[in-house]
Amino acid sequence: MANEARPCPCDIGDRMEYGGLGQEIQAEHIQTYVVKPDTASDKAVIVIQDIYGWQLPNTRYMADMLAANGYIAVCPDFFLGKEPWTPSHDWSTFQEWLEGRKPTNINKEVDVLVKFLKEKCGAKHIGVVGFCWGGSATHYLALQCPDIKTGVSVYGIVRDREDRYDLKCPTLFIFGEKDDIIPLDQVSILEAKLKEKCTVDYHVKIFPGQTHGFVHRKREDINPADKPYIQEARTDLLNWLKKYM
Repeated sequence: MANEARPCPCDIGDRMEYGGLGQEIQAEHIQTYVVKPDTASDKAVIVIQDIYGWQLPNTRYMADMLAANGYIAVCPDFFLGKEPWTPSHDWSTFQEWLEGRKPTNINKEVDVLVKFLKEKCGAKHIGVVGFCWGGSATHYLALQCPDIKTGVSVYGIVRDREDRYDLKCPTLFIFGEKDDIIPLDQVSILEAKLKEKCTVDYHVKIFPGQTHGFVHRKREDINPADKPYIQEARTDLLNWLKKYM
């Protein structure tokens, strides 16, 4: 895979069974997908999976996209070997499934990853990007993790904490207008409360007509009407990281 062309910053999923350009390693108790840029970098991004797990091709492609833009990217198994959600699961059991996989219960793993990135990869600046479940985890880390310089939360909101608006690092929030999982009224509340309480830079952006999962959608699933918004969202993500890292 090492000789394959790097992914374009605004494309995803050359094929349905995308395998990734990186390698899987063990960082203490965490299995982790790691991909490095062609030239040495001291900037790293922790890529946080959605409910479909760390091996989802969509998410690995996003990690590869980040590496193509000069970042060391790591996509860890935050479920620690527990079964990810699958499309065949019964949605009525989702809350029960989620109980042992809370996106706000990742501090120990993040500490391990920060140590790994600093000691093994030479990272001096660490950001985080997360999707869905990982978007909520990114929001959570932006509230309380001093090692994180910036975050991009993609269709995720922390909903079970009162102190969820006092961000400690600059954070970009990306949402789709037609997201059935995160209704616009929740996004409006988030934006209003951040304006009232947040003292660091943030931005909340809603993309017209887009549904949940649009930013890391496979190329095979992208229709022409959505493509400009998907490209814009990925460009916004990269520009945000560049600005604060």
